[in-house]
Amino acid sequence: MSKKVFTVLAIVLIATMALAACGSNAGEGKKVCQVSDVGGIDDKSFNAFAWKGMQDAEDEFGVEIVFVESQQQTDYEININTFLEDECDLIITVGFMLGDPTIAAAGQNPDQMFAGIDQWYGEMDNIRSSFYNIHEGTFLLGYLSAGMTETGKVGTYGGINIPPVTAFMDGFVLGVEYYNQQNGTSVEVLGWDMATGEGLFTGNFESTDDGRAMGVTLLDEGADIIMPVAGPVGAGTLAVLEERDFGLLVGVDTDWSSPEGYADQADYILASAMKRMDLFVFDTIEMYLDDLFVGEQYIANLENGRVGLAYGSAWEDQIPDDLKAEIEEIQQMIIDGEISAAP
Repeated sequence: MSKKVFTVLAIVLIATMALAACGSNAGEGKKVCQVSDVGGIDDKSFNAFAWKGMQDAEDEFGVEIVFVESQQQTDYEININTFLEDECDLIITVGFMLGDPTIAAAGQNPDQMFAGIDQWYGEMDNIRSSFYNIHEGTFLLGYLSAGMTETGKVGTYGGINIPPVTAFMDGFVLGVEYYNQQNGTSVEVLGWDMATGEGLFTGNFESTDDGRAMGVTLLDEGADIIMPVAGPVGAGTLAVLEERDFGLLVGVDTDWSSPEGYADQADYILASAMKRMDLFVFDTIEMYLDDLFVGEQYIANLENGRVGLAYGSAWEDQIPDDLKAEIEEIQQMIIDGEISAAP
């Protein structure tokens, strides 16, 4: 290697290292704090995915990250106030139920920056909130489930009857209905009636025993594919499927078949409805560090890749290619506005 070439390579290497060092130290001295919803930071679902965004920001920018878990709804205000007293630079609250406490704290503390997941309200200069058109993603999952069921029945249930939960269920039902329209079938959805707003709910996001009970109910009624929209509660349903060696689960929020989820039970996970909260968290932290933070309502959808479908690791190669091709086409039609996934 010539001396000239060696010198050029050395300069490039030094510049690369300098950029990396700069990026890793961008958050030095900054503290970002996250209030989890009930279910816990390690729920392998909603809270865990939001925390992943925090961890990714720590790795990338060197920002200090802290979390506190809410054990019950009365903890929300207490936990937010704790972080206000700790002088966090940015407070991120996770979940629809934290919306009111977050907006109250933001109104009382206009110089404190907040971000909220599954929360929406009129724009405030110090809150960046996110709303997910997850029905677009679960429309694809409903179509997939209708194409894969062997009993002609699929099921769903929720944790609590709130809009971020029922949005999953609405899209799922509409996807099944669209499959029926396109294929002349009559696949039935158990557990949710969009017309009446009534369905199966556990009333919580913590009890895997309730998840087992819901799984047994839906299986006994003939469903062979089930989408629990209840965070870690769904693990109880997954356990029933494994015990019976029958049926498949549709995960929510994260890829349930991944190593961070339930990889040991991947044989019973058909696919998952992805809700990329980790990217919202990461992007918001980066915006704050770059002095680009603005109060806004961020909408996540299929077009920007913040919601979507992930095939299960054990099932991706077993799903017929023509069915996957149809789903890909439907996804683009939703993005283009040719199909409405909204109720």
